[in-house]
Amino acid sequence: MLDLLKLDTVKAHCDVPCGIYDPISAQIAALSVIRMVDLMEALEKSDSLEYINTISRHVSVKEEESEKVKHEIRVIWGDFIKPPMVEKYPNVHALAHNIMALASANRQHVSKAKALELLEAVNEFAEIFWALKEVKTKRVKANYLPNEEIVVPA
Repeated sequence: MLDLLKLDTVKAHCDVPCGIYDPISAQIAALSVIRMVDLMEALEKSDSLEYINTISRHVSVKEEESEKVKHEIRVIWGDFIKPPMVEKYPNVHALAHNIMALASANRQHVSKAKALELLEAVNEFAEIFWALKEVKTKRVKANYLPNEEIVVPA
């Protein structure tokens, strides 16, 4: 392809134009994980095809949303976070790794406690993200189920 364009070198700064990073997608995905756990726990167990279909769909969404958390955090962590930022928030690498592990645990299990732990870790990451952009934050209850707190710009 480069031969066709007669280019010797191609350089890219990041995957998306600068400034279009926002942890809200990861927070919404983490909320969705919690919601799927709540829905699964509320189902009356049975051998019916309807139950099997419903539980399968909830599991599928829980897995997709857990993976979305990992993707969204990985992009911000890999593309936005730079060494001077790590100096200011030295725990950001461990936090990102913990989010990856928690998202994987949420794929493997149906645990409200683990789902809440995932959201809290993502919220902590969001607080660091916004602080790096010098944006004040606040915690608010999401306006939809499961009505858990998320970190948003103030």
